[in-house]
Amino acid sequence: MTVPLLSVRNLTASVATRHERVQAVRGISFDIGANEAVGFVGESGCGKSVTARALMRLAPEGAAIDLGGSILFRGEDILALDEAAMRDLRGRRIAMVFQDPMTSLNPVMTIGAQMADMLRRHLKLSGAAARERAIDLLGLVGIPDPERRIDWHPHQFSGGQRQRVLIAIAISCEPDLLIADEPTTALDVTVQAQILRLLMRLRQERGMALMLITHDFGVVAGMVDRVNVMYRGEIVETGPVGEVFASPRHAYTRALLDAVPRLDGMGSAR
Repeated sequence: MTVPLLSVRNLTASVATRHERVQAVRGISFDIGANEAVGFVGESGCGKSVTARALMRLAPEGAAIDLGGSILFRGEDILALDEAAMRDLRGRRIAMVFQDPMTSLNPVMTIGAQMADMLRRHLKLSGAAARERAIDLLGLVGIPDPERRIDWHPHQFSGGQRQRVLIAIAISCEPDLLIADEPTTALDVTVQAQILRLLMRLRQERGMALMLITHDFGVVAGMVDRVNVMYRGEIVETGPVGEVFASPRHAYTRALLDAVPRLDGMGSAR
């Protein structure tokens, strides 16, 4: 039997702010195989992003996160690692594309400087080598004139271009698993399609596993091999994406599918 790249069992995540503590994830279990694309679908607040952050052991901004269960990555227990080992794992073996590129990028640093930080830390590249690789990566994700734009600041890029920059940073160290958390949020439909095609191409070219988080069933339709439907912190349905689309078993899954409009005007996508 093939050992999964990522194996999560009975994961719980409790998020504490100054005012309250919320059980955001309630004992979920799932696997992601090497080179596999797995979707996580559900409405806002169902625990998708907290699950992604749990895999990276990152707390939401302004909060603390308490994790339980087990997260095995290539057989290694992530929850047992010290912080130094986690810093080595983040970005190098598991990378994440966050929802909002404007808040994820440092506004006072050039794109090149931010990419070089990652490359020097994980790949031990010199300044010149890191800059050359950063230019190549910007070109790979479709940034025009990367030799010049590498010295631009985030505000000089469009929303779609900033998202491409985040993807370039995430794949810079060739991770085994790329987590894309709502990667097309706040982008128009044309740019959304471009970003999704880019993720598909990079996954195929680089042999990465992909964990795609979205609230939109339409996004995962042609993107993933399997899908997990989340509701109130739990996975309520899982299966190959075609089977879940054709024969949803859970009422919440059916409701999500019924909310997807059809282009032929005949109601929902199902």
